[in-house]
Amino acid sequence: MKICSLLPSATEILFALGLGDQVVGVSHECDFPPVARGKPVLIKSRVSHTESAAEIDRQVREFLARSESLYSVDFEMLAAIEPDLIVTQDLCHVCAATPNDLASALAHLRRQPRVVTLNPHSLADVRADIRSVGEATGRVEEANSVVAQFEHDVEQVEREVAGLPHRRVVCLEWLDPPYVAGHWVPEMVARAGGIDLLGRAGNPSFRVEWEDVLAAQPEVILIMPCGYSLEHASAEFRKMPLPRGWEDLPAVKNRAVYVVEASGYFSRPGPRLAMGMKILADAIHSGSRERPAVSGDVLLARVAGAGE
Repeated sequence: MKICSLLPSATEILFALGLGDQVVGVSHECDFPPVARGKPVLIKSRVSHTESAAEIDRQVREFLARSESLYSVDFEMLAAIEPDLIVTQDLCHVCAATPNDLASALAHLRRQPRVVTLNPHSLADVRADIRSVGEATGRVEEANSVVAQFEHDVEQVEREVAGLPHRRVVCLEWLDPPYVAGHWVPEMVARAGGIDLLGRAGNPSFRVEWEDVLAAQPEVILIMPCGYSLEHASAEFRKMPLPRGWEDLPAVKNRAVYVVEASGYFSRPGPRLAMGMKILADAIHSGSRERPAVSGDVLLARVAGAGE
């Protein structure tokens, strides 16, 4: 089977099911496992990601205002591959290519591939998507095994935080302008022993004002810009001006502001969300002696204010 994956989480799922050798095309952001970087790239972003968060937001808004796609498809390469299966998503037109981006290319293919579209909003949806990919590829048993391990890891985190105080949390998915994380992230926060003050479980992320963050008075703040690595997110946070009143927030006073590895553990609805829950639990319960550290400073960095 020749499989093309147009989003990073699907690529991770396919490799987890043992299908890495059958993945013959990926998107420009498919970087895990590392061997995926060597696959032919079918999808590229039309947005320049070398700019600041504010500039990226401006470009995205302009594309959407013109009803233009943020992604370009290599039609010639897709036709040459003649895939049997394409895995894409219809969750977010900003994060990855959607079926609409494929329409023109598919219309000109000599043989129509099967298209599996993922649209997760919760951890249960992520588990269902893993099973859907398993069914489409004849790897049902492997998919059930991946889901079982995922559930085990999530439940292990819940057991570790059981009985610990619930702390008030804000998760910022973008910084300039600020957005709070949605979909599965508020559920992850709750199951890791926190109270998400602004996010809405099962609903998309949305823009807020800094005044909303200040008014919420969070005890823990997670900086998780969508698609960013820990290094990139840390650099973005440290250079941005913070609002007046930031230093008075409980999270800042108690040094409970963290930058996390969003790209692999929060932005992408795949198996590594289980590790994302461990990272959240580390941050939320960092002051609890009963809570052992599991994630390490490679995935989680403590910060407080810009310039630190």
